Amino acid sequence: MSDKQNGNGSGTRDQAAGSRPQAPAPEPLRYFGTTWVEHDNGYTLRRIAASAGSLALAAGSCLVLRFAYEGLQIADIGTFVTLLVTLMFAACSALAFGHTWDSFRKRPDPDRQASLRGLLTIGFVGSLLAYFVRSLTEAPGEKLHRREYETALQEHQKRSARRTGNPSRKRRRS
Repeated sequence: MSDKQNGNGSGTRDQAAGSRPQAPAPEPLRYFGTTWVEHDNGYTLRRIAASAGSLALAAGSCLVLRFAYEGLQIADIGTFVTLLVTLMFAACSALAFGHTWDSFRKRPDPDRQASLRGLLTIGFVGSLLAYFVRSLTEAPGEKLHRREYETALQEHQKRSARRTGNPSRKRRRS
């Protein structure tokens, strides 16, 4: 009987009695997919590409910021405004680096992430540098995802180990 016939419109089949639930699947990482689990299928090349790409983007971004700085000097708006703009980009980059680095260790709060969107956009160089530094040792976010995946696997093994046999054949205590 299909899901549409039995009234279950979810598109998934009901689990047959006595079948084991599926083990949790690893969550894919950006640019790495699930290669981080076993470090296979070009994982090392992807890490090298992520490192080189983020460093190249950071260098290119610094070049663009240098042109913006020169534009401020050409406009002759004064040293105070130029200093403020420079400090703003430096501070936002430092904060973005810290925020991005922390997001590799723990899941960021979505509300806080939304409120920091502007700061992270201005400090994009810091985010790129954090991505570069982290990808030198692992796929960015790999340690967090590995910890969550291994915890989910352990919980799954505990649940499936308790469910042995057919519960309808279990003898009732009187």
